[in-house]
Amino acid sequence: MKKIVKQVAGIDVAQKELVVTLGRMYDDWTPELYSHKSFANTQKGFAALVLWVKKQSVEQAPVRFVMEATGVYHEGLAYFLDEKGYQASVILPNKISNYFRTLDVKTITDKTSSEAIARFGLERKLDSWKRPKPVFKKIRQLSREREQLVQIRTMVKNQLHAEQAEAEPNAGSMTRLKKQIVFLNKQEQQVKEEITVLSKQDAKVQESIKVITTLPGVGLLTATTVLAETNGFELIRNKRQLSSYAGYDVKEKQSGTSVKGKARISKKGNKYLRKAMHMPSLAAIRSDKHFKAIFDRLVSKHGIKMKAVVAVQRRLLEMIYILYKTNTPYDKDYLKKLESNRSRSLNRLA
Repeated sequence: MKKIVKQVAGIDVAQKELVVTLGRMYDDWTPELYSHKSFANTQKGFAALVLWVKKQSVEQAPVRFVMEATGVYHEGLAYFLDEKGYQASVILPNKISNYFRTLDVKTITDKTSSEAIARFGLERKLDSWKRPKPVFKKIRQLSREREQLVQIRTMVKNQLHAEQAEAEPNAGSMTRLKKQIVFLNKQEQQVKEEITVLSKQDAKVQESIKVITTLPGVGLLTATTVLAETNGFELIRNKRQLSSYAGYDVKEKQSGTSVKGKARISKKGNKYLRKAMHMPSLAAIRSDKHFKAIFDRLVSKHGIKMKAVVAVQRRLLEMIYILYKTNTPYDKDYLKKLESNRSRSLNRLA
């Protein structure tokens, strides 16, 4: 009789629903998907899900709950499972989508997605999810609130500009719009002050921010946003994963010799990371020779400035990851030092 060595609950998470597929791996490495059910994405739904999994599984192997990192909709379940002591893994979306493409699945539904997640969990050795540091969670909430305030303020400014451009602008409307802008400015300043206070409450986070902000163009808001959106790079193992998580991975459509589309970034990742890197990348291009050289080289290659700016955004984000992991400040002369080391090596060989 075959022995069960691994059990997984693959969960496709939506805003209101959890679609679950149960799978198990036998000691001859044969996987089996054997049960499927949907639950509400609520506390009652979480309890019902755990009860159902207990009834459907065996005690000889623990069940690992595997889900995709879908915005914030997976967090309630992840926190619930962590509090109850269950094994849970949260996987980056690009990992699941890449794995899904390897399967012979013609129709993508919530059920087939949960089946793919279950298979992924059975085949891979996964790290257990760790709840984010409270400081990262709070900063993420604040940084996203600030982003919303900035968007609203931009909309109000556009309305004011349109009103001022009219032949006979309404004085009352302009007064109210100006007051809204003042109010939004005040709220944004309050949020920024709260972020500053939070970042100073954790000594390790404060030290990391100090290192990261040695990068040209990167200030406190950018550093805290990146750390908060990645939970201190908890799920990131390399630069390629980071690029995919932020949506900077290149998507190219090509088929034979007749179809060849332009290479574009996927934009399927974390939009808050991409927004956070826009202004710092422009500042880095202006103030740092290294990033200016990257920008100039790419513009001379394809002539598209925005495409070159995006490449600098990706490189800057990767540099933040490297500085954080190595706890080493940015050295603006490292390219010169690298060239000097190469020259010395060549001289020794000669």
